[in-house]
Amino acid sequence: MSDAQPVKKSSRIQLRNRNLILEAALEVFSKHGYRGATLDQIAEASGLSKPNILYYFTGKKNIHVTLLNQLMDTWLAPLRAMNPEGEPLEELLKYVHEKLEMAREFPRESRLFANEILQGAPRMRPHLEGALRPLVDEKAGLIQDWMQMGKLAETDPRHLIFSIWATTQHYADFEAQVQVLMGEKPVYDEARKHLDRMFRRLLTP
Repeated sequence: MSDAQPVKKSSRIQLRNRNLILEAALEVFSKHGYRGATLDQIAEASGLSKPNILYYFTGKKNIHVTLLNQLMDTWLAPLRAMNPEGEPLEELLKYVHEKLEMAREFPRESRLFANEILQGAPRMRPHLEGALRPLVDEKAGLIQDWMQMGKLAETDPRHLIFSIWATTQHYADFEAQVQVLMGEKPVYDEARKHLDRMFRRLLTP
């Protein structure tokens, strides 16, 4: 007979509180970075006490890593979805469009990730090495194959991926600067048109 104890399911209140903490922490981390964020700030933003937060998480690092783990799944999904059987140029432009839309929909998550990378990825490195690197290797190989078949113009596949990240996530990571420089213009609609033209011209054989 097994001595294992059944895993107790979280109550609705526990799930609600956990989500409140993560939502508050996302706001705090995206504004102040990991080093500038405090549990007191997260407690105030969530409307929960600091001891209550420590009931659900062991500390600031535990909350931060939980958010980063959730983010990686979302962040990598569009790259994973790139279809080897699809039309190469349209697959890459679809990826550009999806990354730009993620910058529009998830600016705080983008800044959370950027802050972690700027600090040298101390909490994220295992995911970069274990999840991101193999995926980029795979997709860079696919893009290289498309280029060798003459379906895309020649360029370095990895630098192409980096350029897509830089030109799309910029609108989230430097949102304040973009707003000042663009004013009331429909930033993302115009950005989509611009990036589509730019990458289409770069990649058309």
